[in-house]
Amino acid sequence: MVIIKRPDEIERIRKSNIIVAEILNELRSIVLPGITTKQLDEHAERMVLSRKATPAFKGYCGYPFSLCTSVNDVVVHGMPSKRVLVAGDIVSLDFGVFYDGFYGDAAVTIPVGDVSDEACKLIKCTEDALYQAIKKAMPGNRLGDISSSCQKRVEQDGYSVVRDYVGHGIGKSLHEDPQVPNYGVKGRGLELKAGMVLAIEPMVNGGTYKVKLLDDGWTVLTEDGSLSAHFEHTVAITENGPDILSRC
Repeated sequence: MVIIKRPDEIERIRKSNIIVAEILNELRSIVLPGITTKQLDEHAERMVLSRKATPAFKGYCGYPFSLCTSVNDVVVHGMPSKRVLVAGDIVSLDFGVFYDGFYGDAAVTIPVGDVSDEACKLIKCTEDALYQAIKKAMPGNRLGDISSSCQKRVEQDGYSVVRDYVGHGIGKSLHEDPQVPNYGVKGRGLELKAGMVLAIEPMVNGGTYKVKLLDDGWTVLTEDGSLSAHFEHTVAITENGPDILSRC
């Protein structure tokens, strides 16, 4: 069931997402060679608690950390560890917050020091695909308009869109209906209406779209070892068009 949010509820969702955006922005400044992914997680948790909010991911279905840190060929749900980031790595930071009864969720992929031209191209393509998808989050459009727009941008650069993991509705629950695939057919699917709030999150692989899940039950990697990038915004659909709630 897709839950339509009232304007006052959208504003409360915005408050959660502003916290997410501020913390991701602070984390971006400390993603440097020599830092561990566990240190990033600890920093994120300190910051969210200082704002009297709750980490959305910690304890969710048993996930033990506040932040997802996915490095290089890790697509999503990478678990923080003692792994030291080195120049040339790319790391996606996926972070969520629960505040005042509502959730916020966003993700960015960040280069560590100097990275390859190919890594830069993949990151740019994925972020572009997110914003192309957001443009389609308009009343009267179809869910497939979001999905196909994302897929088209990604495949223009010869990359592939992950099929097994998708975006989602968000509000009083972290994951609500509808699912928001990053691939699909224009004009197909659920009709978009004002008051829907969606977490749109393209996950883009440099090679095949196929992925594999590690035995830890969380870490998702590209099947062929290629790089992967991930960007996410929480977006409200309004009569005036898409409203990015997780913008800093």
